[in-house]
Amino acid sequence: MAHIASRLKEVKMEEIQDITSDMIDKLRKLNINSVYQLAVQIPSELAFEISDSSIDIESAARLVGNARKILTENDLLSKEFSTANDMLEKRNEISRYSTGSSNFDTFLDGGFQTQAVTEIAGEFGSGKSQICQTLCAAAITLMENDRLVENATQKPTESIIFIDTENTFKANRIHQIAEQKDLDPEDILKRIYHCNIYSSEQLEVLIDELPKFIEQYNARIVIIDSIISLHRAEFSGRGTLVERQQKLGRMLNKLRRYAEVYNVAVVITNQVVSYSDGTSGLDYMKAAGGNIVAHGSTYRIFLRKSGKNRVATMEDSPCQPYQRVKFAISESGIQDVSSYKTEESESAW
Repeated sequence: MAHIASRLKEVKMEEIQDITSDMIDKLRKLNINSVYQLAVQIPSELAFEISDSSIDIESAARLVGNARKILTENDLLSKEFSTANDMLEKRNEISRYSTGSSNFDTFLDGGFQTQAVTEIAGEFGSGKSQICQTLCAAAITLMENDRLVENATQKPTESIIFIDTENTFKANRIHQIAEQKDLDPEDILKRIYHCNIYSSEQLEVLIDELPKFIEQYNARIVIIDSIISLHRAEFSGRGTLVERQQKLGRMLNKLRRYAEVYNVAVVITNQVVSYSDGTSGLDYMKAAGGNIVAHGSTYRIFLRKSGKNRVATMEDSPCQPYQRVKFAISESGIQDVSSYKTEESESAW
């Protein structure tokens, strides 16, 4: 699939069937400035936000449908009905971004995948943020290589969006990882766009506006660390559970559509909850968010501590078996255990 920057120039809002200049003005007031941004809208929300008697939910659905139709006609989006052979060819458009650990990349079938939402769940200290920050350093190198290969099109610099809800992002840590990997830390840090989020409402608004920033920064990866922490803190108790789950479901639904339309890799981290099986008296951990988060993710990875190392388990995948991989965390980010230290090592990580 062509990169975002080159694709955006190919289709204009005025080309959408039955759209008027007045409607384009109304959409732009809502910061919907491209065919792609319109194509990922939810019709009921769009009709509500326009708040105009001239457009109801049915009209909004037709408008969004026409936006998706023109992207389909220009081979920028999958058809409503495609043959399995077409879908197989579409798999060739998917990119994968390395973590820098060969074993972990093999575990991911090559790396974090575009057109997918990958969830990484685990307890505190299990390595979720370390994976995300290692990905920032390693993936940008791949983006640079892709840009050099396709230099004839003069595509702008690609980037990563890092949405931080737990204050886990550390620029100095990414600088350290890059140095250890003999990469240019200054170039890498300039291509990571970080945003601190302090409330669940702020996170929901940002996800609504995310298409604008994906286009503006030509982002190839969107990281949210974490997707659930603010909602767990603000919606406590059974009385708020339904509302919380509805909000989480809405955010994940949008993220899945962004991943498909913009061909980006969406990586989210998740917390865990403890529970007892009621028979053995032992406590177990599972990913927070229940079935809403489970069904909202394409890939589900669960992390746990194993001595001074970590173990990642592929709990759900549309095309990979249930499997595990052990990895270590060092000054250069996540690494293969065999190439770094054993469980008996004295690593500070």
